[in-house]
Amino acid sequence: MTDRKSIIRNIVEEPWQEFPAHFGGALSKALVAPATTGSRLMDYRISTYAPMAYVERHVHKVQEQVYHILDGEGLMEIDGKTRVVRKNDVIFIAPGSWHSITNSGLGQLTFIVVTTPVSDE
Repeated sequence: MTDRKSIIRNIVEEPWQEFPAHFGGALSKALVAPATTGSRLMDYRISTYAPMAYVERHVHKVQEQVYHILDGEGLMEIDGKTRVVRKNDVIFIAPGSWHSITNSGLGQLTFIVVTTPVSDE
């Protein structure tokens, strides 16, 4: 783990990654994370999903998450209920809620994901 430190970074400094259980061009940049800043209470990512890209349905034991849709549209499933999400929607995911997001739109789906605490498994 990286030592904790205060930083200023430009988004272009972090490479795009396709994290495990993300498919079809579901790319993210881990801007604030244990590996990049040594953060313990926060994981902050920007993600962009190509059409038909998705993260498989999953659950976090103790993590809370906020998704903030910046552009595009897709489908967000939470606990078996699916809803269209689009620009300016903010989604809160409570611990224990099964969830997934899919880009079902015509263009890129771009969003911020904030997760705390980082380690729950």
